[in-house]
Amino acid sequence: MQPQSWPEPDPQVAAAIRAMYRGRREAPLAVQVRDRLGELFPDAAFADAFGQVGKPGWSPGRLALVTVLQKAANLTDRQAADEVRENLAWKYALVPGPGGSGLRPQRAVRVPLPRRRPRP
Repeated sequence: MQPQSWPEPDPQVAAAIRAMYRGRREAPLAVQVRDRLGELFPDAAFADAFGQVGKPGWSPGRLALVTVLQKAANLTDRQAADEVRENLAWKYALVPGPGGSGLRPQRAVRVPLPRRRPRP
């Protein structure tokens, strides 16, 4: 995977965001970050973090922005993943990309425990 610049938000999402926050109230932090700072964490700054093999994942720059937004909203990992999938302001800021509906939290790995031996 090679570092790439972030695409512009989907025009429909951008139009919905403009309509929702047009002068009536302050836009959410995610929208303000995207509008004022653009690509806050460019992928080139994280070039060494990109894997060379395997299935491509989210860019480290976008994951860094998720972490910032998560901390600002005091969310758990699962809640942050839900925001990426469901919150229009977060989708606007992060631009998940084609077919990218959002982050999927890792499922817990169940490790079989050894059985207890009966006492003699």
